[in-house]
Amino acid sequence: MIVMKFLTFTDVHENQEAIEKLVQRASKKDIQFTVCAGDISTFGRGLKKILGKFNALKKTFYFIPGNHEEGIDLDDAAKEFSHCIPLHRKAVRLENYWFLGYGGGGFSQEDTEFRKLARQWYGSYKGEKMVFVTHGPPADTKVDLLQEHHVGSIDYRKFVERIKPKLHICGHLHETVGVTDKIGETKVVNPGLDGMVIELK
Repeated sequence: MIVMKFLTFTDVHENQEAIEKLVQRASKKDIQFTVCAGDISTFGRGLKKILGKFNALKKTFYFIPGNHEEGIDLDDAAKEFSHCIPLHRKAVRLENYWFLGYGGGGFSQEDTEFRKLARQWYGSYKGEKMVFVTHGPPADTKVDLLQEHHVGSIDYRKFVERIKPKLHICGHLHETVGVTDKIGETKVVNPGLDGMVIELK
């Protein structure tokens, strides 16, 4: 049986101490690749420096924009780093899983652009093993709870309920760092700036 092991994190906001620890963990032999769920920078500041650090590991670094990277051309920012791959609005096959990435956004609970893409993804990947990567959390879970109010995306939740990915990686809310929950059989995680090591079979 194939076992896939990777590091995931979010919301480091160019925190150098956190980044150094993440790079060190990503460099270990057991980690195949790294996935960042957005807000790697502070409104774009420090983005290329951080990409350079992960690129130097010569392992693939997949990333989506957070609200701090909105308006930045990530394909352009990553073009000089051959191991850094923007995952926004894209699907990538890794081992026997499809990784579906959708970044940006903050506290918007509805997203008409995502709905269009979700319909395409549903038609293409229904029944496949999937990992869903977003910056914002899905609605009505432990990961989107802010001062007793659920502030996550209704559209993300509907997509998860419909397509049933194995894992949903998200972030944005610093208050729920390290929190995990489930939507049906889908595990939902906010890995935060400390990161999480994920194993999938």
